[in-house]
Amino acid sequence: MTDTTPTATLTISRSRAGNAALWTLQVLLAAVYAFSAFGKLTAEAQNVASFETMGLGMPGMYIIGALELAGAIAMFVPRLTGLAALCFVALMIGAVTITWAIGGGILVAIPATVGVLAAIVAYGRRDSTKALTARVRR
Repeated sequence: MTDTTPTATLTISRSRAGNAALWTLQVLLAAVYAFSAFGKLTAEAQNVASFETMGLGMPGMYIIGALELAGAIAMFVPRLTGLAALCFVALMIGAVTITWAIGGGILVAIPATVGVLAAIVAYGRRDSTKALTARVRR
């Protein structure tokens, strides 16, 4: 017998809406990071200059580009989404810090906003992260 009370129906609707919202954010983040990774992995002149200015050079650019691409792909793997989003939060903390340190001013808002969106996904998908952690520990 299923529960068809208004409260149960509202909970299911909210759960579906929340899941749809998280998937929307995941697709958005995947697009942002894939686009960002492409410029780094193809060594676009602007990216090369930026990473030289930051003192990370070409190796740093390629490493971050690879991490961004891996994370973008992981946004579509339900088991990995929470962990990938958590890693994106850490990456964006670094991006905000470096952008601020090199005098980025208002440009800090870009990685900060992306970091907040990643944090929302990380929180929303925390159960998948817990399950993954528990599985790895077994």
